[in-house]
Amino acid sequence: MEPIVVEVTRGGVVEARHAVHAVAVSDGAVVEAAGDPRLVTYFRSSAKPIQALPVIRARPDLDDPEIAIACASHLARPEQLAPVRSLLTKAAATEDDLECGPEPTRLEHNCSGKHAALILLCRERGWPVPGYRLPEHPCQQELHGEVAAAAEVDAATMPTAADGCGIVTFALPLERMAHAFSRLASLDGAPRAVAAMRAHPDLIRGPLAADTMLMRAAPGWVAKGGAEGLLCAVGPDGLGVALKVEDGATRATRAAAAAFLARLGVATGDLGVVPVQNSRGEVVGEMRAS
Repeated sequence: MEPIVVEVTRGGVVEARHAVHAVAVSDGAVVEAAGDPRLVTYFRSSAKPIQALPVIRARPDLDDPEIAIACASHLARPEQLAPVRSLLTKAAATEDDLECGPEPTRLEHNCSGKHAALILLCRERGWPVPGYRLPEHPCQQELHGEVAAAAEVDAATMPTAADGCGIVTFALPLERMAHAFSRLASLDGAPRAVAAMRAHPDLIRGPLAADTMLMRAAPGWVAKGGAEGLLCAVGPDGLGVALKVEDGATRATRAAAAAFLARLGVATGDLGVVPVQNSRGEVVGEMRAS
């Protein structure tokens, strides 16, 4: 199977090409693929809807914006920072307790929602907050098992590393990521995560991000992007999708996702229309799946 190729054109000349691997899974079976569905890569921030499940179960009082921001890679907009602050308040914590590092502040780091939710989980479990991001901490041990169970793999065989925000990330084949997303509706606590993300797609990232745009364009779909050109999603019928840009160029995810979802009969509106602009805001080319 050939990968999807996203071409970047400028003035009618192809200036760059990105190879993209993608797979769709339904009821445990691969129904469509491009490139290598067994490609192993890190789950990165696409795992956030799964990593949020323990705190969703522990705190039934969380509202939709709080759950959505726990699943988000936000852009530090005021409406995105408000639910982060709310999670910290419920955890009796402050910005100083966040271990995600300053970008430019800890609160404004795009993963601060997940970190605040994990601090709240530590409070509920009676675990120490310091070091909650480290692999030996019981918080990360629980998340390790949560992700492995969602993907239906042996946790002991799942490679791990430090994510960009310092928390543990997990390596899986794309097919297992798509499988995990296909099972979201059946995971304990996940219907609340799904509903919150569908209700607040703009909290998940931002107006030009592939995940936010897909959720706005395709009714019933839930999507979450990850670093290095990863995108995972699930449709209302339980069709799970995982897509990875081979060279890690996130800019190619929108065009590739639109092309792959079109094979599956999913209309995605303007998701695949990706203009290339110069510093003056002038459109000088485009990105498109060839």
